[in-house]
Amino acid sequence: MIVLTGVPQSESFQKDLEHLVNRVFFKAIDLLGGLQKLAEYRTLTWLPSLARAAFAVILREEYMKTEDEIAQMVGLTRNTVRSILRADPTLVMEKLKKLEELAKEEAKEMKVHTAGGIAKLAYKMVKEGQEAETLMHYCGLMIEDAMKHLDIPWAYTVLKHLKGTKYPITGPEVLKEKLKDVRIKNLPATEVVEKLHYPIKNPAQLLHEIKMVISTEEGK
Repeated sequence: MIVLTGVPQSESFQKDLEHLVNRVFFKAIDLLGGLQKLAEYRTLTWLPSLARAAFAVILREEYMKTEDEIAQMVGLTRNTVRSILRADPTLVMEKLKKLEELAKEEAKEMKVHTAGGIAKLAYKMVKEGQEAETLMHYCGLMIEDAMKHLDIPWAYTVLKHLKGTKYPITGPEVLKEKLKDVRIKNLPATEVVEKLHYPIKNPAQLLHEIKMVISTEEGK
C-alpha cells in the first residue's frame, strides 16, 4: 500500500480514498489482461506505477487536489503528476490492443503517461459501474456464501445460476436466459427480472432489486 504523506488527512478520507484506489487499481490490471498476463510478459514491475497513477487520478477527480498536493501526498515530482493527469486514455487504448509490443517497449517500468492513461480509463469504467472482474467474482462468492448460511434459498439459487455473468447488467435479457428455469418465491424469475431497475452494477444491487420486487408482489 502507498502511504500518503505530507498533508494530514482524516481517517475516513484515507479509507474512502484507499477503497476507490483499490477498485481502480484492480480494474487497471483487468485492462492489462490480468496478473497472469503480466507475469507471462514479465511486467509485474508495472504495478507500482499503476498504483501511483490511480492515486493521482482519484485525488484530482474526486478530491480536486492540486498537482503540488498530489505530488506531496503520493511521493512523486510535480512533473510526474502532471504527466499522469495529462495522459490520453484514447492513445493508451491503442497500445493495449498490442500488449505484447507494449511489454517490449516498457519492459522494466511502465512509462508515466501510459500508467496515467490506463488509470484514467480504469477510473472512468469503475465510475460507470464496470468493476474489476476479480473483485466482482470475489464479491459474488462472498454474497453467495452468506445467503447460503442465512438460509435465503432464492438468493443462493440466483447467484449460483449467474456465475460468470459480467456486470453491469444493462437489461433483463441475460438474466432471463440464465434464470429461465428458476422460481423466486413462487414467481418465475423471468417475470421478476423484467421489473428490475437497470443497469445493475453488482450482485448486491441485483439481490436488493429482486427483494424489492418480491416485497411489492407479496403486498398486493
